Amino acid sequence: MSKSTDVLRRVLGSLSDEDVAELNRVAVRRKYPSETIVCHEGEIEHTFYVIESGLVSVTRRLADNSEQVLGILRDGQFFGEMGLLDNVPRAATVRTLTNCTLIEITEETFDTIVARNPSVAVTLLKGISRTLRDTDRIAIAELELRNQELANALENLKAAQAELLKQERLKRDLEIAAAVQQSTLPTSFPSVPGFEFAVQARPAREVGGDFYDVVQTADNQFGIVVADVSGKSVQAAIFMAIVKALLLREMEECLSPAETVHRLHDQLLKTTTADMFVTLFYGVLDAAARQLCFVRAGHERPIHYRAASQSLELLSPPGRFVGLLPGLIVEEATLHMLPGDCLVCFSDGVTDAENEHGEQFSLERLLAIVHARGHLPAAELAAHIMQSVEQFSGDVPQTDDITILVVRATNAAAPETDREGE
Repeated sequence: MSKSTDVLRRVLGSLSDEDVAELNRVAVRRKYPSETIVCHEGEIEHTFYVIESGLVSVTRRLADNSEQVLGILRDGQFFGEMGLLDNVPRAATVRTLTNCTLIEITEETFDTIVARNPSVAVTLLKGISRTLRDTDRIAIAELELRNQELANALENLKAAQAELLKQERLKRDLEIAAAVQQSTLPTSFPSVPGFEFAVQARPAREVGGDFYDVVQTADNQFGIVVADVSGKSVQAAIFMAIVKALLLREMEECLSPAETVHRLHDQLLKTTTADMFVTLFYGVLDAAARQLCFVRAGHERPIHYRAASQSLELLSPPGRFVGLLPGLIVEEATLHMLPGDCLVCFSDGVTDAENEHGEQFSLERLLAIVHARGHLPAAELAAHIMQSVEQFSGDVPQTDDITILVVRATNAAAPETDREGE
């Protein structure tokens, strides 16, 4: 059985083998590159499309001339069916987000089917009507539940791809991606009793995909994340925005770190076809118990500074990167942070930074700094690490994002949780 025949059978399951064969014989199978508009809102068109492979967006124009994302369709779904049923303008624009293979059934083809075999047309119309009702319900539910930040990320993806298709200069593409990256990063952290947070971050000249955040969850605990998306490109920055949007949505469920990361992994496999992955450190802090439960999904090992013994420990529970491949494996660990202890989370841009001789800053240099300066307040320690990396690299161009997030346990009591500047 051909792939197109299999897709038609899944879409219109009530058709007999003979009907499916007839439909597949007269339908046209066509390939479309990414960012091609297939259906034009407001225009009268007479073609019905079934997605054999690829990803398309469905949008409509609002009164202020902006676009609203109605949905994302993938393999085995269809659109444009009203073009066979009524002579009215399209209600939405459909654009390919990836290279797509579509099965096309034109009005002329549809009429041919009716003439040769009326039962095919009747069955097809019944299938379309049933799926239309289901699609309407799904579309409404998705619009209500869709996370606004994810929608923004998809809009940024669409904007970046449009710029690439217009063959604008690379500098302009990098500016767009840098704006996407910066817009997803926090400008403040929560004020948490007994803890302080500080960050130092510097994006590379080549746009990458580091991100970080500290977020209060519904159960009054705090999610801490430092992540690094593979690659250094416009696509990496946009993929990073999608990852963060999905992660924030999963954090709202107040699950364990392992469960949260597993759900993030599953959502990435379902919602993106990008050949990319993300490494991350994700922990949930119970401030009252001074306990951090965390997972390390292929990310750099955080450094735990113990104030009482002035000793260091590299936290290294096993875990593989998130996305790209099925079968995620991560292992939870728990850390008890006493007053004066600190945790240094960082991206590989810190240890991989090079000087003019091609030497790397290295984990050994970073450990020496944390051992000597681990007693400092979080902001001072993070700033000292960044300054040391900059002095080491000198004028050598930065090739990767540098991110340093410090969590420090203090003796001081803090007011009721709110947001404060870093």
